[in-house]
Amino acid sequence: MSILVIGVNHRSGPLSVLERVTIAPTEVPKAVEGLARLDNVREVVVLSTCNRTEIYAVAEKFHGAYADIRDFLCDLGDISPDELHPHLYSQHDEAAVSHLFDVAAGLDSAVIGESEILGQLRQAWQVSQREGGSRSTLNLLFRHAVGVGKRARTETGIARGTASVSHAAVEMAVEHHGSMAGRRVALVGAGSMGEGIAVALHGAGVGDVMVVNRSPERGRALADRIDGRALGMDQLREALESADVVLTSTGAGDPVITADTTRDLDRNGRPLLFVDIAVPRDVAPEIAQLPDVTVLDLEDLIAWADRGRAERFAEVDRVAEIVTEEVERFGLEAAALQAAPLVSSLRERAENLRAAELARHAKRLDQLDEAHREIIDAITRGVVAKLLHEPSVRLRTQAGTPQGERNAAAVADLFDLG
Repeated sequence: MSILVIGVNHRSGPLSVLERVTIAPTEVPKAVEGLARLDNVREVVVLSTCNRTEIYAVAEKFHGAYADIRDFLCDLGDISPDELHPHLYSQHDEAAVSHLFDVAAGLDSAVIGESEILGQLRQAWQVSQREGGSRSTLNLLFRHAVGVGKRARTETGIARGTASVSHAAVEMAVEHHGSMAGRRVALVGAGSMGEGIAVALHGAGVGDVMVVNRSPERGRALADRIDGRALGMDQLREALESADVVLTSTGAGDPVITADTTRDLDRNGRPLLFVDIAVPRDVAPEIAQLPDVTVLDLEDLIAWADRGRAERFAEVDRVAEIVTEEVERFGLEAAALQAAPLVSSLRERAENLRAAELARHAKRLDQLDEAHREIIDAITRGVVAKLLHEPSVRLRTQAGTPQGERNAAAVADLFDLG
């Protein structure tokens, strides 16, 4: 059995590839269900964000599971294995654990230390639990990963300053204009990323914000929080005509701002900035060719974040130490978990032998009253528990070591636990 991660992220592939293998939140349960049915996959969690699409699995056979998951991603993105392969990465066992802990700690994000990934990771795990994809091994792994993420952010300054993609999008707009004072902003999408953008806009002192969303109720709720104005998607052109900056973060799957959307807008030559952090992109590529229009997307945000990492790099080494410590601790806990079935089998075998001996002497025991029979039952249970306590502890604590493997093999052989 191996823990395996396979994926594409903002470093391994261009945005044009990443957006093809992105899984919309509403489709993640279906993806988990389909992957969990694969012959070589025992457990699975699907993590798909604007920075990455990663499949974490407990695999019966590494190479078989790798091929199955790669084919799943190829089908998802309508992309050939040869086309996907240069951008695909995979890790197994300790390296896979270390990778997940890096992700949880914010070391693998476009914005180092970003806080949003921890919530996204927790949500991916919860969805998998509901769909039956995450059980004993991945539950232990992801519970540990969430703890690593919290520890990194409380014990170090990795999350100091701009530590989210949504805040970075707003800061990129501020940098472009020099100031957001007096700017009219349209925020397209009121999901979790949109909420982060809205908070960042409010913090930047932007007072004129239009929230454009498919769900009027959700858009209105977000607009009310920041003293903005809610518009439906049917009013998108109205927002584009009046806005100076448009920030988009929907989960539409296809561009919501196209050539048709922008055709013949009445803007009197005023420049318009789009900051598109959706994956797949909300703004069609051809929009960038329009006069007086600037389009910044996730690739621009990554380049922008690279320039501003110096403040957090001082904390990276400390976070890396935390990850190393926690990988080792997880290994010990996972090994103990693997020893649990053997310990359980040993105790079950002993209990069966105890019960069989009592049954063999049932006629003689029947001559005793119920109180004395209960005393004998308690004494024999206690003897079995004391005899098995030390072997059980050693099997758990030494699991994963050469000595532990020798002990486990000896116990299985001596007690015929096969």
